[in-house]
Amino acid sequence: MEIIYSPTFLKKYKKLPYKIKELAENKEVVFRKNPFNPTLKTHKLHGKFKDLYSFSINHQYRIIFEIEKEQVFIFLLIGKHNIYK
Repeated sequence: MEIIYSPTFLKKYKKLPYKIKELAENKEVVFRKNPFNPTLKTHKLHGKFKDLYSFSINHQYRIIFEIEKEQVFIFLLIGKHNIYK
């Protein structure tokens, strides 16, 4: 599996609190094993994000990603629910 981090994702990630970064890294380990593991709550988005997916870091924080091709994922955004706006 390959994960590509968009420049926007990296910029937002750098600004996160340390604890959230730590949680995100742990969730990425799970994601690499199975992107649709039930603990991630991965789901397809709707509306203007209809071609994208999201998974949970915790109750507040999410990662939005796209599937470029089989086993290639692009992490686009990370943040609280307002990243959907």
